[in-house]
Amino acid sequence: MAPAPDSTRINRALLALWTIFWVLMLVVAIEDHRDDRDILWWEPFVWEGSSCLVASLWLWFSRRAASRWSVLLGEPARWFGRHLAWIPLIALTFVPGIYAIRHGVYALTSEVYEHEAWSYLFFYETVKVLLYSSLWICIVFGLESFARWQREREQLLTLQKHLAESQLAQLRAQLQPHFLFNTLNTISSLMQVDIARADRLLTQLADLLRASLHTGAQNTTTLRHELELLRQYAFIMQERFAGRVTVDWNVADDALGATIPAMLLQPLLENAFRHGVERSTTPVAIHILAQREDAKLAVTVRNRGTLAAEPRPGIGLANCRERLALLYGADASLTLAQDGDDVVSKIVLPAGQPG
Repeated sequence: MAPAPDSTRINRALLALWTIFWVLMLVVAIEDHRDDRDILWWEPFVWEGSSCLVASLWLWFSRRAASRWSVLLGEPARWFGRHLAWIPLIALTFVPGIYAIRHGVYALTSEVYEHEAWSYLFFYETVKVLLYSSLWICIVFGLESFARWQREREQLLTLQKHLAESQLAQLRAQLQPHFLFNTLNTISSLMQVDIARADRLLTQLADLLRASLHTGAQNTTTLRHELELLRQYAFIMQERFAGRVTVDWNVADDALGATIPAMLLQPLLENAFRHGVERSTTPVAIHILAQREDAKLAVTVRNRGTLAAEPRPGIGLANCRERLALLYGADASLTLAQDGDDVVSKIVLPAGQPG
């Protein structure tokens, strides 16, 4: 069975650190005995090489068992306990192992390997094993914990992405019937006073719905296409409120190619008609401004009207805010404010693709 990606990365990192560690140990041993004429040049290589070989065998064994112990990373005391429990056995086999190798090499070279008394060696080497083993156990714990944190973070980001996509799909699905209901309500009101106009507007509504359904099925669109949809909607509403509303379009040419979420702006214009034109007994002018502001796109809808003391955004504006938050976070905003005799709604968002 092939090792897991996390295990492979950890093993590679351990191998790199392990190599550096033993190279440094060898360099220190050579430097310590460089001026000692009784020490042959190859002896430090045998000493450190034997220690490295036996220690590497134990490291290999511990990595083989890592898959069983990694489930205890969330309980550090138990994880360390499992590893530390092997130190007495390591100490008992480490000393005989390295000194057997050294004596064997020296016998092949006809040299005599002299060392301290065995009682001293066992005590000294056991202390070294305890210190070095504890150090490497901590290193392994750090690497495995970091790998686990990365894995869980990636899983969390994936879940958040799927959740955001589900929420966006729900918001788009919510916007379609909401848009259809309000537009049909406009046609219904005309049926009572002018059947010919209502019939003509139904045809225009069919074109509008066809375009809106196509656009709404997409995640993003250009400002140019979004404005084409808004103009169709504005035309139908101007037919309903004939003589009571004018719509002024002021769109910068360099803003037309900006990418925005599909059907994002329609609720702003709908809000201006419902709360500005419908409640007014005098003609109302609606001004739509779209322009780039550095790396962002700003779209403003201004109309005469008065906000309620505690304005509560309807489904459309709430929908817009949620979509902006999901797609751009703090990089986008939707504001609704009173500016003198006018109500101003403004969307600011990055001019590129959503992140």
